[in-house]
Amino acid sequence: MPSRSGSAPTEPALSESALPKSAPRTVSLVTLGCARNEVDSEELAARLTAAGWDLTSDGDASVVLVNTCGFIQAAKQESISELLSAAESGARVAAVGCLAERYGAELADELPEAQVLSFDDYGEIGARLDDVLAGRKRPAHTARDRRTLLPISPADRQSRSAPQSPPAERQPAARPGPVEASAAPWIGPGGGVFRRRLSGGVVAPLKIASGCDRRCSFCAIPSFRGAFVSRRPPEILAEARWLAGQGARELVLVSENSTSYGKDLGNLRLLEEVLPVLAATEGIERVRISYLQPAELRPGLIEVIASTPGVAPYFDISFQHASGRVLRAMRRFGDRERFCTLIDQIREQSPHAGVRSNFIVGFPGETVDDLRELERFLNYAQLDAIGIFGYSDEDGTEAASLPGHLDEAEISRRVEEFASLADELMTQRAESRLGETLDVLIEEEADDGLPGAFLGRAAHQAPEVDGVTTVSTPIPTLKFAPGDVVRAVVTGSEGVDLIADVQPR
Repeated sequence: MPSRSGSAPTEPALSESALPKSAPRTVSLVTLGCARNEVDSEELAARLTAAGWDLTSDGDASVVLVNTCGFIQAAKQESISELLSAAESGARVAAVGCLAERYGAELADELPEAQVLSFDDYGEIGARLDDVLAGRKRPAHTARDRRTLLPISPADRQSRSAPQSPPAERQPAARPGPVEASAAPWIGPGGGVFRRRLSGGVVAPLKIASGCDRRCSFCAIPSFRGAFVSRRPPEILAEARWLAGQGARELVLVSENSTSYGKDLGNLRLLEEVLPVLAATEGIERVRISYLQPAELRPGLIEVIASTPGVAPYFDISFQHASGRVLRAMRRFGDRERFCTLIDQIREQSPHAGVRSNFIVGFPGETVDDLRELERFLNYAQLDAIGIFGYSDEDGTEAASLPGHLDEAEISRRVEEFASLADELMTQRAESRLGETLDVLIEEEADDGLPGAFLGRAAHQAPEVDGVTTVSTPIPTLKFAPGDVVRAVVTGSEGVDLIADVQPR
């Protein structure tokens, strides 16, 4: 359980007298963490709106609802800091999300300023915030392993799916028929698809599944996110059409493990069938898939991602390391040779495909030889984006009890070494794209004051986590709008970012 960074305990903020009884039902929703949390927040926003709450970004909201992250220590501390800051504003405070679900009553004891809510509260979030606003403090939930809430067999899960998922599409498991793009959406109490966009923009995440069945020794996510459950294609396709109507031009498909999509629906090739239909959605220019597991990345899926019009040839692969010995201790698949072969298969299908991954250094028992295996893989793979993270113990995980833990100074040294290598290799990869023709999705006008310059992203650049492309046109009066797709030729690079000129048509 993360600490509150030495802050002295305070009295609970949820007293009857803290706010007037006539306080307005206004709520500010703060989202921390990943794109999956962003989708959760937009679903919460829709439920709150349907329950009569007014969403506001002003600092005078009666209630601040913080959607927390519980992934790594730094994210946990950020969540706690945000909760404390919200309490200092004088508003009532409620915590939802991964940190709240993972620690429950323990977090509530540590942070009496906040009402701690569970995923099980999402369906009645409006009523829960009514309690928060009135100062009625409900007992926080006792944290539990959510994997135990669903059957072990994926085929038996659809009729008993996680409580926070929309219920209307949850039917007994069966192999879906042909994917149809005309299926009706699930209708929520407020009408329409049960989601309210909060950030706008031309890019939107779209959740295709929740939970994870993998048992990586360093990861606690499955214990509080639960077992893997796919969303049915009609529900996903309806939401894609709705997002297109809301101005989205790129959809980023998110989950804890996208390569498992369909296994609980009796069709392991379902993602390969859904992707082309999503890409054909009117108004959508690009579909991007994230969170791919190398152990489950099938040749057929590689082919669909690499060659389907409208699907970004982009592979966000969770390698985590390249030493077979370390990967076995992580309870993961592969080694350097297998991963190099996988990279070769991708580049054979699409030579310019984007590939990104994250890696953990400093894992218990990691040796110099293990690091050299990782170094050899990184030098071979030519990845477009590389994230380097230092190992840290996570409560309740197998890795926390493994022998061979390294001290923090050594882990930091290894992170610094490999982060420096990653920066060099990503710069080289960007430079190798000189002369390449890209389709760039425009997001905004460049703020450098130069006329005819616009910021966007090519197919190999995911939002927020990868680089950007600055597109210039020789005609200062030529304007592009957010959502336009512009063909441009790469003329330079700055680190991972590219500079490109509009290609004359």
